[in-house]
This record gives sequence, C-alpha cells and structure tokens, in this order.
Amino acid sequence: MSGFSKWLGAGLGFTLGGPIGAALGFALGSFVDGFTVDEFKQEQIDYNKERQPKGGFRRKDTQSGDFEMSLLVLASIVIKSDGKVDQRELDYVRSQFLNMYGKQRANNAFKLFKGIVKKEISARQVCIQIREHMSHASRLQLVHFLFGIAKADEFVSEKEVEEIRKIAGYLYINQNDYESIKAMFYDESGNAYKILEIEKEASNDEIKSAYRRMVKKYHPDKLQDLGEEHLQGAKEKFQSIQDAYEKIKNERGL
Repeated sequence: MSGFSKWLGAGLGFTLGGPIGAALGFALGSFVDGFTVDEFKQEQIDYNKERQPKGGFRRKDTQSGDFEMSLLVLASIVIKSDGKVDQRELDYVRSQFLNMYGKQRANNAFKLFKGIVKKEISARQVCIQIREHMSHASRLQLVHFLFGIAKADEFVSEKEVEEIRKIAGYLYINQNDYESIKAMFYDESGNAYKILEIEKEASNDEIKSAYRRMVKKYHPDKLQDLGEEHLQGAKEKFQSIQDAYEKIKNERGL
C-alpha cells in the first residue's frame, strides 16, 4: 500500500484535502481493506515532510497530479449521470489515461477510478475546490475531456449534457465557452460559428477577430504547467478552432 499511496501523493497538492481528497480516500479504502481517509492523509503528510527541502520550501497549491485526480472525480460524476456505467465510457477513460500517462501510471489511476465511481460525490463541492486552485484554461480543458467521455459510447444523453453544463457553471465557465467546447463534439450545421463564439451573420472582419481571440484563449501553451502528458488534449481542442476557421473561410471564399 505504501508504494501506491506515495505514487499518488507525489504529484498532489490541493486535491489531498476537501471533497476530492475524501473521494480518493474512499477509493483507496475500496480495495485496501480497513484503510481510512485519515490514514491516507497522514501518509501524504509524512511523505511530503520527507520530500520538503531544508529551508522550509512550501509546495504550490496545484501539483501535476491535481489535474489528473480532478479528471477522475468529475469523470465519475458524468459517467453515472445517465443512471448507468457504460463499458465504452470506461474504456475511453482508460485509453485516455494510457495515452497521457503510460501503462503503469494509467493502471494506478484507473484502479482509483473504479473505486471513485462507487461513491456519491457532490459536483458542486468538488468544483468549488477546483476553481479555487486551478486556472481558467485548465478548467476549460476539464470540460473538454468530459465531453469526450460522454461521446465515447457514440451517444450523448441529455442527462450527461446537463451534468456537464452544471459542472461548467460550477467551474465558472461561461455559456459561450461551454457552447464552444460542446460544439467541438458535434457535426451539425453552424457549429463552426459556435466554436468561434460568433453568430452566422458575423462579418468577415468579426470572424477573423474571433479566430485570433480563440487562438489566444485555447493555445496549448496556456497548459504548460499541467505537464506534457496533458498537452495532447489541449492540442485537440486547439485543432478544433483551426478546423472551424478553415471551414468558415471555405464557405465564404475567404
């Protein structure tokens, strides 16, 4: 158990506490008989003391693993929102973690995820904890990932969409940003304009201005602090912006 919990705590900052920490403790207890949340937290306190350099260096609020754990908890909420846990959605989560983290880390994360899915979690409380510590760009990336999970079974239910909408609201993601990310996962007429957060009636100059604004908002460089492993999802989101702009340019002959 010690090795697993030390792996978990090595990249965690703010998610050690609050409702996310409680969910992680519950998940660990689901496959470690008799293990408690307090024991989990104490192991992390002891481990972080060992890692703390002389001179009293303080860890930053957000560590590399915080985004990972936030994904796991929010993904569990979305997957359960339609009243069932679809194997294709679980496979999507696992494949995404394999792509991002490699086999060993992905196996550890997915083991935790299967425990987290069993716990009832307040989306609002989790999101309050996340938004207090995570940048706006990182929160946008969380919403993008959640839509990917919902679409994994080739059908996005209204309950899943509503759950992601509520999560986005709790994360202080505004309606335009939410609709933009949502449109990236649908092939419908007018979605290119939604992705760029403009109306179909927008002028050519307004379209160019919107494109520049969206490139600045969604550039992968904004997520450099999350680590290389999370940049692929950021690049996919950025590519959706590029594709939407190219589609509109072709339609208008720009």
